[in-house]
Amino acid sequence: MPRPGRLARAGLALLALLAAPVGAWEMATVLVAERVYALIGPLEGRTPENLALNANLGFIVTDAGVVLVDSGATAKSGPLIEQAVAAVTDQPIRWVVNLGSQDHRWLGNGYFAERGARLIALRRTVETQRTLAESHLAWLRETISDAVDGTVPMTAPEPLAGDRETLELGGTRMELLWLGDAHYRGDALLWLPESGVLFSGDLVFMDRMLGVWPYSPVRDWRDSFQAMTALAPKIIVPGHGTPGDLAKARRDTGDYLDWLVREVEASLANWEPIDETLERLARAPAFEHLEHFASWHRRNVHQTYLQLEAN
Repeated sequence: MPRPGRLARAGLALLALLAAPVGAWEMATVLVAERVYALIGPLEGRTPENLALNANLGFIVTDAGVVLVDSGATAKSGPLIEQAVAAVTDQPIRWVVNLGSQDHRWLGNGYFAERGARLIALRRTVETQRTLAESHLAWLRETISDAVDGTVPMTAPEPLAGDRETLELGGTRMELLWLGDAHYRGDALLWLPESGVLFSGDLVFMDRMLGVWPYSPVRDWRDSFQAMTALAPKIIVPGHGTPGDLAKARRDTGDYLDWLVREVEASLANWEPIDETLERLARAPAFEHLEHFASWHRRNVHQTYLQLEAN
């Protein structure tokens, strides 16, 4: 059970959520609803110091144990996650739910599985995890060196075949959903209908610029975001950034995806070359406040152009 008084002053008000620290990597714990917590990662990139864990995780305290939402990028981040959970509850981590296939969503699975946790993920998510595992480990080795030592890629042994699975874990009801591909193919959401909290994984970025990669189907991502809005969540724990409401998610993610697709489609319709498109769209005042705009925006336009041109 949660320890009385712990994090009580974190509160449930949105202003308190927006004030949560995100600048330094310290496994900041934010209470987002009764017995539901976000673990806030830094907005900076992966470094040896943050063990490549520059994303948000979370956990739900149930009557029979803790549900951990994503497991970090390395085995070495496992003890830090455990410490954050132990500061709130004496309950053990009994389940790990993976929402995506990027390194910091699941490469810490082995650490928790060795300690008896059950790994849970949709089949779609697991398929992408298995496809990208070796390349992600190689990239982490280049990025954080020996901080990746001891990390073994382990996926859920019995992935769930459906796209909308209801989970009853420790007497708490939640839904693991795939509403369409997003930052990676097979990205999923964890929806807690009773509290109105949505763990969005990398479907939603707040406070920082999202990244469109070659394997980020940008039109699908846009459509998945729109499908997500039908849930009408009260609070969204994004893949990166401070938890916030749906309006903030729209401003920082949904509106940007709409803008990218709309503007690049117009370029292609007018036979505008890619270099001219990059110059025309270099400024995007509505989104320039987002962290990493300067380094990611032009790449996003470039990748969107290549994707939509190919399609």
